[in-house]
Order: sequence, then structure tokens, then C-alpha cells
Amino acid sequence: MIAAWLFALPVIAGAAVFARLAARSGRRGAVILAASGGLLMLGAVMVLVLVLTGEPVSAASTGTAATAAHAASASSSANGPALIGAAIAVAGSTIGAGIAVAYTGAAALAAMSERPELFGRAMVVVGLAEGIAIYGLIIGIILVGKA
Repeated sequence: MIAAWLFALPVIAGAAVFARLAARSGRRGAVILAASGGLLMLGAVMVLVLVLTGEPVSAASTGTAATAAHAASASSSANGPALIGAAIAVAGSTIGAGIAVAYTGAAALAAMSERPELFGRAMVVVGLAEGIAIYGLIIGIILVGKA
């Protein structure tokens, strides 16, 4: 675990410095940032495919410990799709709620600047948009509970 952090922290710091330098160089920097983001996403998808299609690795052992380890690895591989589904449900609903709150919040502020008495109605609409994220979280919790 510590070895992963020792590798990840310099990479994160380098990425932050790279993003800062690229942001200063204008349009060319934005293209570089978009291309590096696309490459990073492609690498993440490749790692995800390798993880999902690979077999679980376990240490060679004998007796009942081997049987217990095999049962644990088999159950964790059976729970994988449910956990990925939970992650997709939470991520999708959160992104959707963020977009919905951005648009409804901006419209609500514009309406309240014209007529301040619309505060209650505007907050209800923004709250309904935020409810999308709560629904996704509930679905995620249900899927994790079934896993």
C-alpha cells in the first residue's frame, strides 16, 4: 500500500505541474490537456478490461485453507458486476445531478433576481434536481448490499 503511494504522489504532483504549465500556453495547452486526458481514460479502460477478464490469483496452499481461499476468491469475482453496477449508478446519477443543479440553480438565481418572492419555488426545483443523486446512491447501496 505504501509503495503505491510512493509511486502515485510524484505522478500526481507531476500531473498538476504539467496541467498548470499547459493551461498557461493557451489553446495549444488545452489541446494537450484534452489529448492527455483521453490517453489517461484509454489506459484506465484497458486496466479495467484486464481486471475484469483476468482470473483471481491466490497463493498455493493446502487443506481447508486452500478451499476457504478459493471460495473467497470465487465469491469476490461473482460480486464484481454488482459492485461495478453500483459504481456506475452512483457516478452517473451524481454527474447528472450536477448538470441539473447547474442549470436549475442558474435559472433559479436569475428568477430570484427579478422576483425575490420566488425563493421557495426555486429551491424546490433545485432540490428535485439534487434528488437524482440521492436515487443513484440508494440504488448503489442496494446493489452493494446484494453483493
